[in-house]
Amino acid sequence: MTHISAVIPVYKAENCLHELYNRLHNSLSKITSDFQIILVEDQGGDKSWKLIKELNTLDDRVKGIQFTRNFGQHYAITAGIDYCNSDWVVIMDCDLQDRPEEIPNLYYKAQEGFDVVTANRIKRRDPFIKKSFSWLFYKVFSYFLDLNYNGNVGNFRIISRKVVMNFREIREQLRFFGGLITWMGFSTASIDVQHNDRLEGKSSYTFKKLWKLASNAIIAYSDKPLRLSIRLGFLMSLCAFLYGIYVLFHAFTHHSAVLGWTSLIISIYFIGGIIIGILGIIGIYLGKTFDETKKRPLYIINEMIS
Repeated sequence: MTHISAVIPVYKAENCLHELYNRLHNSLSKITSDFQIILVEDQGGDKSWKLIKELNTLDDRVKGIQFTRNFGQHYAITAGIDYCNSDWVVIMDCDLQDRPEEIPNLYYKAQEGFDVVTANRIKRRDPFIKKSFSWLFYKVFSYFLDLNYNGNVGNFRIISRKVVMNFREIREQLRFFGGLITWMGFSTASIDVQHNDRLEGKSSYTFKKLWKLASNAIIAYSDKPLRLSIRLGFLMSLCAFLYGIYVLFHAFTHHSAVLGWTSLIISIYFIGGIIIGILGIIGIYLGKTFDETKKRPLYIINEMIS
């Protein structure tokens, strides 16, 4: 068992891996020489896996895991945590927006008695649109989960072995690393860190991928959309009941039916759209339940370097 491991999902990172290794080596060496770096290559289609092999020949403390296909960032984090064997584990991204130089600060804060220490990005160095969508997602996510999730905290954090062992017990298909760690409820602290610009290139998270991650995270951790649909159904039934009373009252007092076929048709289409939408929400939950019952592995490993 090593003292500390760094688990890093790698995707299209061929131009920053050597700098990532050098900065990780310098930062982890300030804590202990008994460390390992686990790089999980998520089939980005570039030379990242070849470079990971080269780093392993230079330093056998560098370990590598390569997936058979692109499974996603949170599955890569899961694989790294599954195969690490350390007292402490640091999780961070590979694009060097998370500064390896902050790792000693996370570690020393954890020594005060915390099982989780997160890195709070005091000023995110991301495009305005991405920051806006991220802020909106975390607000909605916090609402559906009834918790105060800090949107300035990404994946960058340190966790204890106790957290690792419990995390390994959670094998659900829908993965959102930060949400799982928060749900587990271990003692948590946070430190302010500097957030860097990307070394080069742009984020692989498109709007479509961010939307998919957001919807999956909400569905995986909350049944509140279903409960809200029930409330909406009762509210619409109440409105229809009150409107029915109004129609009867108008007919008796004015001896005439209430005109307004246009509004009636619009109401029918409106209610029909809501019903279809609610059925769609139920269908999504049923589909995800079907996926869970298959018991497929979370990821498949093509090759390992250890």
